[in-house]
Amino acid sequence: MTGPTGEPLMSMRLRVEQDIFVVRQLGREVARAVGLESQDQTRFATALSEVGRVLLAAGPDAEVVFSARPYGVPTLHVTMAHPVRGEADRLAPQLQQVGRLVDTMEVDDGSTGTVVRMARRLPPGASELTPARMDEIRSGLAGHVPGSPLDELAVQNQQLIAALDEVRAQRDDLARLNAELEETNRGVMALYHQLSEELEETNRGVVALYAELDEKSVQLRAASEAKSRFLANVSHELRAPVTAIIGLGRLLTDSGSDDLTEEQSRQVDLIRTSASDLLTLVNGLLDLAKAEAGRIEPNWSEVDLRAMFGQLRGTLRPLATRPEVDFVIDEPAVPSLRSDEVLLAQVLRNLLTNALKFTESGSVRLSVRPIGGDVEFSVADTGTGIPPELHERVFEEFYQVPGSKPVSGRGTGLGLPYARRLAGILGGGLRVDSEPGSGSTFTLRLPATS
Repeated sequence: MTGPTGEPLMSMRLRVEQDIFVVRQLGREVARAVGLESQDQTRFATALSEVGRVLLAAGPDAEVVFSARPYGVPTLHVTMAHPVRGEADRLAPQLQQVGRLVDTMEVDDGSTGTVVRMARRLPPGASELTPARMDEIRSGLAGHVPGSPLDELAVQNQQLIAALDEVRAQRDDLARLNAELEETNRGVMALYHQLSEELEETNRGVVALYAELDEKSVQLRAASEAKSRFLANVSHELRAPVTAIIGLGRLLTDSGSDDLTEEQSRQVDLIRTSASDLLTLVNGLLDLAKAEAGRIEPNWSEVDLRAMFGQLRGTLRPLATRPEVDFVIDEPAVPSLRSDEVLLAQVLRNLLTNALKFTESGSVRLSVRPIGGDVEFSVADTGTGIPPELHERVFEEFYQVPGSKPVSGRGTGLGLPYARRLAGILGGGLRVDSEPGSGSTFTLRLPATS
């Protein structure tokens, strides 16, 4: 009888009416031994005696087996097998109310007769049912001497008196509390109704607020899409005249054109420089608008990181012209990665360019390493650093850390936001670790396989 019900503790048979008192006593003793609380002991014993009464009315010789399941959710089980078959449909309605006293009750027609199974979960504070404890419980139950029906009746009377005393104490406390409440505030009911009305009104307001939030969310998405379209259209329209300005400036300073005075040459150079900065800003806006609009689709392929690092080393070397700054691109610890080569190179180029702009002395280093099932690219510099409270703000459009000045070139505030969006498109993320005076480390984490 072990099976899923657990290890048996003891068993007995129901032959005469007196056995109903015995099974009730044993049920209470077993419940107490495994750790059920006093009220649960009474419920469990009552359920046993009632099921025993119903089974005995159908005929004698029903077997009662007590068992416990110490593993998983500790549970106390009782199996009551009656030798008469086909009684399940008749007994189940009679035992429906009894089922409320336990956690589970099943009435089935088994191979040897009608079987009633009951179970009660043990409370969290119950002692652990170790093998030694189970043997101790069996030993205690084996030495249990059943009392007479009068003894059991006395116990039931004591339990009833205790329950009545508890109910009376609760009734007295309730009466006292009601008297105090009535004395201190006779308008409680009126206040309750008022609060109920206010709560209903608040609920209606909350529902309306959720509807308004949904509407605002739709409007916000529409505004974001409109902003992306605006940036894309304006950036596209600005590129042509800005490019024309740069071309005209180049023509004015060309050797085949008329000579310009020194002041005119300086002004034309200023125009060309400003136009180049404006073109950089326009291109950044256009790239950002494409990323926000979801128009960038990655082209997945196997990327040779050694070749990419070599290309970055060659293209960015002209920017690292200051002898005070060591520009280092380590040999990749990961030979290849499945990603979009163009987008990945763009992210790393943005991070390296940004580091070179804001590092006055020390070093700028690019490295890569495997981390579990991911790959981490790190761009570390020895610049001025970023306060912790501004770590997320540097990824906002057009934001620059107060007091920070680029050592070379000009910052637009678009490189880092664009790099983070590209990192998301590649299935990864971009974060920064930095402290003022300790430099910054930007980490791009991507999955090893896409």
